[in-house]
Amino acid sequence: MDASILDKAQSWLNSNIDEDSKQDIQRMIDASDDSELVDSFYKDLEFGTGGLRGIMGTGSNRMNKYTIGKATQGLSNYLLKRFPNEEIKVAIAHDSRNNSQYFAETTAAVFSANGIKVYFFEDLRPTPELSFAIRKLNCKSGVVLTASHNPKEYNGYKAYWEDGAQVTPPHDKNIIEEVNKIESFDEVKFDKRSGLIETIGVDIDEDYLEMISSLSLAPRAIKNQKDLKIVFSPIHGTGITLVPKILKKIGFENVHVVQEQAEPDGNFPTVVYPNPEEKEAMSLALKKAQEIDADIIMATDPDSDRVGIGIKDHHGNFVLLNGNQTGALLLWHVLQQWKEGNKLDGNQFTVATIVTSDLLPTISDAYNTPCYRTLTGFKYIASIIRDLEGKKKFVVGGEESYGYLIGDDVRDKDAIASCALIAEMAAYAKDNGKSLSDMLIEMYEKFGFYKERLISITKKGKEGADQIAQMMVGLRQNAPDKVGGEKVIKKIDYQSLKETDLISGTSKKIDFPKSNVLQFLTEKSTKISVRPSGTEPKIKFYFSVNTPLEDKSKYDEISGQLDEKIDRIIADLNLN
Repeated sequence: MDASILDKAQSWLNSNIDEDSKQDIQRMIDASDDSELVDSFYKDLEFGTGGLRGIMGTGSNRMNKYTIGKATQGLSNYLLKRFPNEEIKVAIAHDSRNNSQYFAETTAAVFSANGIKVYFFEDLRPTPELSFAIRKLNCKSGVVLTASHNPKEYNGYKAYWEDGAQVTPPHDKNIIEEVNKIESFDEVKFDKRSGLIETIGVDIDEDYLEMISSLSLAPRAIKNQKDLKIVFSPIHGTGITLVPKILKKIGFENVHVVQEQAEPDGNFPTVVYPNPEEKEAMSLALKKAQEIDADIIMATDPDSDRVGIGIKDHHGNFVLLNGNQTGALLLWHVLQQWKEGNKLDGNQFTVATIVTSDLLPTISDAYNTPCYRTLTGFKYIASIIRDLEGKKKFVVGGEESYGYLIGDDVRDKDAIASCALIAEMAAYAKDNGKSLSDMLIEMYEKFGFYKERLISITKKGKEGADQIAQMMVGLRQNAPDKVGGEKVIKKIDYQSLKETDLISGTSKKIDFPKSNVLQFLTEKSTKISVRPSGTEPKIKFYFSVNTPLEDKSKYDEISGQLDEKIDRIIADLNLN
């Protein structure tokens, strides 16, 4: 074991922390197996694509009162330096996870102890509402306590800036510098000033829901299809607070909540992972949909920034759509409604991440609306919206990991608004004699049949992190020559910011923020993207293949061929 790990554990043991934490550290030191001690102390939690996120427990690499307190003190110090002689206001929300409320109260205490005004949500609320509140209340920053869709052992701390987006450079690095300057927990001000903490709730809810209502593009279709059968599951999270309300507010009267998953519960008792990307997490919603012959299924993750949907396919079977399919359908619906309303004048734009399907920019191009590409993480989408504010109008954007945003009053992915617009999209299709499955196939026929797949390989702890790093080094040094029978012709390295033509060997610089991401493109426009997750101990491989769909009747045949191609690529990369 690295001596620095034991030194860090001893420094915690000798600090002014509570006795229970000290006993826990001593237990880890005394254990015959040092793996828990190593994983708890081999590094400090850092701001990744989603802020702080980690397993709850004692240690510098764990989510606990002290790591949260230190992060909040560092953020407070930075805010006080950044906005001298100004009133500084922040907003705080939390989800249904175990300890989320306690961690939120700890965060509020530290902010207030530093003389910062705190708006504190009275109970659990969705992450996008926190983003909305920051802008509505003219806050300089905000924090939501959540680990999004991670397993129950995790919690997290998402820090936001005054534009309602998660912190981006240079603020994230500057905050970390302030955090790292704190040498002792004695420097963290934990003694709250109650007079600086104001409870918020219903008034912000009403303003937020009114804003979402204003995004509706097809009210006539909703009125005609008000009995659309909708099954909704919050998967034990915050979605239960506002999704049923927004669906009712815009006119839907036949919403069926999955009762087994309606109660907020940080143990997530009915699922292995509270993630709508996982079929297992959607199983109860699928069962309910089959019972009532639903038109659409929707499920949100614990903090309600992601939504997964299920529809009936053209054979009458319920299937789950992936994030690329939902994102493309939503983007197409919104742009088409804008076009029919004569609202597209060439001054609009959409945004998608570099690992999201190329179908989204293809659709945008068809509407003469540029689609900007950005790194994974919604804070980068928000950054583009901020940069173009006052110059161009943001319409819709998203990423393959089930996160979408319509309009710019929120600056993070918003499952509450997405549920409203997805339900509207289903109503619009039905009002025109179609199903969402018909709409999906029509989209592929019109713009090209794009098919994607994601493989995530989990590597836990310090050893796992080292293995993931070695996998990325290996791919950088030895690009695959051929995959799925197609020659690889281009490598894009977002860490070195270099695009290499693998045929000629020439390279050119790319204008992008640095990130540990690799992409390989083949002669037939197949794309493979590889990146370590910023929030989980995983390395992710994204596969995208495409071909024309010239006849709807060939859908099943072409779909099978694309699946086989992805299977061959995965086999060629030894990822089976």
